[in-house]
Amino acid sequence: MSSFIGCFAWYFWGYSLAFSESSNGFIGDLRAFGFKHVVGKKDVDATYPEVAYGLFQLQFLLVTLAILAGACIAERGRFLPTIVFFFLWSTIVYSPVVYWIWGGGWALTWRGGALDYAGGGPVEILSGVSAFVYSAFLGRRNQDLMINYRPHNISTIFLGTSLLYFGWLFFNGFSCGNVSVKVPYAMLNTHLCGAFGAITWCLLDFRLEKKWSMVAACSGCISGLVAATPSSGIIPLWASVVLGITAGIVCNFSTQLKYLLRVDDSLDVMAEHGIAGIIGLLFNGIFGSKTVIGYDNVTDHEGGWIDHNWKQLYIQIVYILATTAYSAAVTAVLCFVIDNIPGLHLRADYAAEEQGIDEDQIGEFAYDYVEVRRDFLDWGLPATPKEKISEPIEEVVGVEPDEIYHRVDPDTLSGVISSNEDSQLNEKEDLPRQKED
Repeated sequence: MSSFIGCFAWYFWGYSLAFSESSNGFIGDLRAFGFKHVVGKKDVDATYPEVAYGLFQLQFLLVTLAILAGACIAERGRFLPTIVFFFLWSTIVYSPVVYWIWGGGWALTWRGGALDYAGGGPVEILSGVSAFVYSAFLGRRNQDLMINYRPHNISTIFLGTSLLYFGWLFFNGFSCGNVSVKVPYAMLNTHLCGAFGAITWCLLDFRLEKKWSMVAACSGCISGLVAATPSSGIIPLWASVVLGITAGIVCNFSTQLKYLLRVDDSLDVMAEHGIAGIIGLLFNGIFGSKTVIGYDNVTDHEGGWIDHNWKQLYIQIVYILATTAYSAAVTAVLCFVIDNIPGLHLRADYAAEEQGIDEDQIGEFAYDYVEVRRDFLDWGLPATPKEKISEPIEEVVGVEPDEIYHRVDPDTLSGVISSNEDSQLNEKEDLPRQKED
């Protein structure tokens, strides 16, 4: 649903606010409202239609909302207020920040401009910070329901990371806007960051558990890919190795922030996206290379410290602080206002949490089965309709038949299982006799 709402907001006025001409450095105007005056027009370099650029940039918004959506629901959020939030957030948080850095705003022009190749600010910092603020407003998940908590599906994590890895290559590679040597160069930088991020995170977790965790490898890979987003078309290849290792270390330890601040960021969006995006932007200030920046044959920039452009690092810091503060403040205001509108409170009640957000808010399941408890002492026998049982349930397990699930003593349960097995064996022994008869 986040993709559908984001698509509507971008078509309606999001693209116009982000990329149309304006007399101020903060936000665009409504020249391209409803993609008006866009179809048939070329971009500033006259290399492709502007509508193609608008479509490409739409995917950036949809990815950002998808990252944010996980924190907005996270086993305790309601569906309707997130729809309202996504539309407003796309309009007054995402579009202005995109305008700052890519649409001709202050971040692009101030003292030579900040360096943000593919979205360290608009995609990564915005999603990470806003997810953290939204999670704080939701509050922690009910701890009674977190007992014996397990990850849902490790194979799905691996599959999702694999798809992300493939898509990220083109996400970063073609952000230069033309076909040049910068495309494969940015892709290779992305590869290096993701690989070294995965290796580093996996080694850090191995020192604790002495296991080669797939989840750790995927988490490190994501943090490396995120760090590469603002920097893959700006820094040299050797710097991407350093960046991947740095992102793996810093983001790994940043996952502890949610415990220190008591914010239930269940998907570690702040650690793996917000922090990693900040690291990538800082690396641009130090390792930004004017040679790499110019590989698209269009962009001319002084680079960072390695090219003796000493002011670039503080330009990056100002851009990071402005993006972080703006997204945190506006997201907090949006959450407060929406939460106080009747019928739009952000959090589901306890009964909905216990029932499950899928069933309560959507009425459908990704996997329609009754999960078996992993803890043996939590096992229970489902009640059987009275007309289908041969003997009263209370005689078997000592409970009333109207109960849905019955907590069973292990000895009693093993006795029931043994008696069932004996009866099945007796039935098998009787089969040959029946045939003889």
